[in-house]
Amino acid sequence: MSERAAPFYCPYCGDEDLRPNEEGHGAWECAACNRAFQLKFLGLLARGVQRADNGGDPI
Repeated sequence: MSERAAPFYCPYCGDEDLRPNEEGHGAWECAACNRAFQLKFLGLLARGVQRADNGGDPI
């Protein structure tokens, strides 16, 4: 697993010109809209992802 989650686009303007920010772990800045944001992994859901082997019942 990588140490840094890298976003593919800015959540505000959708541009792909992103650079790591020095504010902390997971902080990124967008050169297009001049905004900074932070990504944070919160954890896994308690029940996780369940596989439906009986024809695709919804989770």
